[in-house]
Amino acid sequence: MSILIKNGRIVTATDDYVADIFIDGETISAIGKNLPMQADRTIYATGKLVFPGGIDPHVHLDMPFMGTFSSDTHETGTRAALHGGTTTVIDFVLQKQGHSLKEALADWNSRARGTTVGDYSFHMAVTDFNENTKAEIREMVEEEGITSFKTFMAYKGALMIDDSQMIGLMQEVKKQGGMVTVHATNGDVIDYLVAKHRSEGKLSPLYHYLSQPEVTEAEASGRFADMADYTGCPGYIVHLTCEGALNAVRNATRRNQKVFVETCIQYLILDASLYENEAEGAKWVMSPPLREKKDQQTLWAGINQGLVQVVATDHCPFMWEQKLMGKDDFSKIPNGHPAIENRMELLYSEGVHKGRITLNKYVEVACTNPAKIFGMFPRKGAIAVGSDADIVIFDPEERHMLSAGTHHMNVDYSGYEGMELTGKVKTVLLRGTVAIDDNTCLVDKGYGQFIKRNKVSGKI
Repeated sequence: MSILIKNGRIVTATDDYVADIFIDGETISAIGKNLPMQADRTIYATGKLVFPGGIDPHVHLDMPFMGTFSSDTHETGTRAALHGGTTTVIDFVLQKQGHSLKEALADWNSRARGTTVGDYSFHMAVTDFNENTKAEIREMVEEEGITSFKTFMAYKGALMIDDSQMIGLMQEVKKQGGMVTVHATNGDVIDYLVAKHRSEGKLSPLYHYLSQPEVTEAEASGRFADMADYTGCPGYIVHLTCEGALNAVRNATRRNQKVFVETCIQYLILDASLYENEAEGAKWVMSPPLREKKDQQTLWAGINQGLVQVVATDHCPFMWEQKLMGKDDFSKIPNGHPAIENRMELLYSEGVHKGRITLNKYVEVACTNPAKIFGMFPRKGAIAVGSDADIVIFDPEERHMLSAGTHHMNVDYSGYEGMELTGKVKTVLLRGTVAIDDNTCLVDKGYGQFIKRNKVSGKI
């Protein structure tokens, strides 16, 4: 099927112009003024923004955690993502300690394969690095197209690896052409503070925040940067939240090191004062926790300075009943926050509309940089001849309100309930097919494809 998008304002990471886009099959065939092609369908986009489909490289769908599972499946989560203009997500496969990477991948494939509505890929979280795991890295990169390997510097006994394992993993991943990503917080200090607060009977959600002070993230971010510098392995810090951690990355640039940084939409908009609400504070229990107003200023500045390359979500939703597992003890609240559907509209309204970032920067951090960093560009993250026709048509003026009553995520509350935004996703194309139109999903479960990714260079 062919589609002609007429007279839209096309915005990429570098360009901003009015033109037509002709799509033939799954890819973009031509871009130009007043294209003469006849198409099976014509979409008139006058007055609308047209940009590449969003890429959210940090989501947790149907993820086992603390005796339960995150409430969005690969079906519901990718469908909600599409509603919000995100056409591709990268989920995390979690290796179990004592088990292989292959076993973990088979587990995630059993839930994701044939069920996704939007396109997806995987990171591989390495929680038990040993000689057997080391031997699997090449196969993950070469055969499976999984080129990023997640590590945790927290959650001892479940997910955390120590520095010797980190160094060994980095050396092997560099050799195979991959990248190591990290949850950079000092798990030992956090565990100490959690135990201290619990022993003192301080059990409200506020103490989740107070158990993870800024120094725990700043120290771990600097240590990760040092290890990446020593090994020469490309490194990427996920969900960075605060001034101290970003300054650790800033310091690394003084030795000409490039460390990629991702923040998440919630850290740009929400702050730690929400934890003072004991009745609802569990809604925002995530790790790292929300930070201070001064950290929001640092992150917006970091985006404009090029120190923060990606805005993701760390989407990991739990129903309110699941959150209430920790109603009497903050350490038992499942960590996570729903935002996969809201990211693109929130970032436009709070970023572009309020003058914090440019339209080009918006596309760069939400679409293009994730594709470049994780080996999907120019197939994804671009509006260019030959690229997948993943396209968002966006009304920059429409005002609307976020609410659990209208969102498509499988979770019964919103972290942004009642927030009024300017700018709304109207139509979304995924590989040349209209997937979302006027708030209706037009593609079925199983339409999403697994995207094998290329080796990474550590450069964008």
